[in-house]
Amino acid sequence: MAFHIGFKDIIDIVLVAVLLYQTFRLLKKTGAENVFIGILTFVFIWYLVTHIFHMELLGSIFDMIIKVGAFALIVLFQDEIRRFFSKLGSNRHFGIVNIVKRIFGNGKREQEKNSFDVVQIVLACRNMSKQNVGALIVLARSNELDFYVQSGETIDAKINSRLIENIFFKNSPLHDGALIISKRRLKAAACILPVSRNQEIPKSKGLRHRAALGITEQSDAIAVVVSEENGQISWAVGGKLTSKVKPEELEHFLASELSKA
Repeated sequence: MAFHIGFKDIIDIVLVAVLLYQTFRLLKKTGAENVFIGILTFVFIWYLVTHIFHMELLGSIFDMIIKVGAFALIVLFQDEIRRFFSKLGSNRHFGIVNIVKRIFGNGKREQEKNSFDVVQIVLACRNMSKQNVGALIVLARSNELDFYVQSGETIDAKINSRLIENIFFKNSPLHDGALIISKRRLKAAACILPVSRNQEIPKSKGLRHRAALGITEQSDAIAVVVSEENGQISWAVGGKLTSKVKPEELEHFLASELSKA
């Protein structure tokens, strides 16, 4: 019996390979790659037993495990599934609203407003860095992060460097947790963020850095961290952390990223 492989079959194989590879990469960050390999091994054995060797009794048992296993996988990988769909839905480059804004919006005026906000944020980070004041600032983009805003204390104020510094002052009741900025407003402070389970994060990084990675893994937000131990400034975006940046580099990065929103 000959096999006929057409162009559609090649595309099918390539897409499945890409899907499996991306799934493996996603699970590797959480240390669950062994579970993924185990699942693939079980599926391969199930296919051999059911479709190649036609072992009816063992095949029926495996069929039942496969049916129940689909629900088990949803429970087991619920964080990864949520992160995947969050990323899929937060691609701001294809949003209809953002396309309309780029065509009809006043680009120069918006850029001036963003520049002022960036300067205030960078100024606060620079001052806190000099004094070794720990801080975690999250800038929302297409995902408004309302769920995490509700976990903190509502502020709803204009972006101001002195206010940001006062929030993270060591004796302030709001200094623990994250400050979330959305729609050019300081929305809330002392917000609770998800912590990244990425096993590749250096042990020297504390909870602020892990929370910064966690929120950027699950949304398109930008997180800025000031270390309480050494005053170093870092930023996180897309689940990747960039450390030991200068205030000038932070200003350039934020201005570039926010201009895309």
